Amino acid sequence: MKNYTIAVLGSHSALDVCRGAKDLGFKTLVICKKGREKTYKDYYASNGEMGCVDEVIVLDDFKEILSEKIQKELLKRNSIFIPHRSFEVYINDYNAIENKFKVPMFGNKFLLRFEERDEKPNQYDLLAKAGIKTPKTFKNPKDIDRLVIVKVLEKERGFERAFFFAESYGEYEIGVKHGLGVGKFTEQQIESAVIEEFIVGVQANFNFFYSPMNKRLELIGTDTRRQTNIEGLTKLPSIYEEEVMKKIGVKYEEAGHIAVTVLESLLEDAFDMGEKFVEACEKLRVPVIGPFGLQTVITAGPPKKEIIVFDVSPRMPGSPGIFSTPYSGYLYGQNISMGKRVVMEIKEAIEKNQLGKVLT
Repeated sequence: MKNYTIAVLGSHSALDVCRGAKDLGFKTLVICKKGREKTYKDYYASNGEMGCVDEVIVLDDFKEILSEKIQKELLKRNSIFIPHRSFEVYINDYNAIENKFKVPMFGNKFLLRFEERDEKPNQYDLLAKAGIKTPKTFKNPKDIDRLVIVKVLEKERGFERAFFFAESYGEYEIGVKHGLGVGKFTEQQIESAVIEEFIVGVQANFNFFYSPMNKRLELIGTDTRRQTNIEGLTKLPSIYEEEVMKKIGVKYEEAGHIAVTVLESLLEDAFDMGEKFVEACEKLRVPVIGPFGLQTVITAGPPKKEIIVFDVSPRMPGSPGIFSTPYSGYLYGQNISMGKRVVMEIKEAIEKNQLGKVLT
């Protein structure tokens, strides 16, 4: 395995990937942006039995990974690149990822763009093809007839989303006027916003792994999100909550994740959704290779609890804490991280001389 290097962008779940790669005998490489390299270069650098990052390449900008010079360096090290959400966000060019990035990539790079709601086809098309239940969406805000959450890209940070709630067209107009007035988003961004029914329930992310080597769907772990500033707002005394929300608005920015378990009675439904998703991707000719996540809300009965999917992550999850949930251990006899499961698949493909099954 030392003939290969597992490479990853220095963000999101890079350490999860590197630890898994080191455990299985691979060399590791992290590509960092200047000013963000100390985590990988100093604090988690390989040193005997300690650490998991063997080498760091520092760039002025993440987009430089597309340059011929950096790609040559990666190819020279016989690198296998593991994509995650930060890679997509910072490159911000799926055509370049698909056509200009020549480093062998674990997973299906052509599936990554389906995560974006403004692509066509997109994750909604995948979920519809799979017959998986999702919140109702409204193309015309005048049709709003229930509580909705309006998801719109931020003006200042195009990769983050601003949110506001509405229960009618009138409330929607108030939310738009306020957001435009304080500069949260632009008129062009509100035109491409998603208006989605707000489902009341418990959020749980099901982090799956589909193995092309074994044609098997595995649930590696489950988690839920820690988000700012919504968590702080909901902890306020109710007499202050509404006024503070008016002043600072509601945000659902990722701050971290919490490992969470679900009732065993829900697992069959979760696996059924995972299998349907894999089948739908196959039918649309963007087959799943490796990790994907279904972000869900579990609603109350009667007649029974129901799992509704509101978001899809067709790549490495950003939650290394899923290692702490028992589902991979039920299967393998010991808990494994998603980073390790990815590299286990690469190792098996190398040993069987079938790397083509897991790389694009």
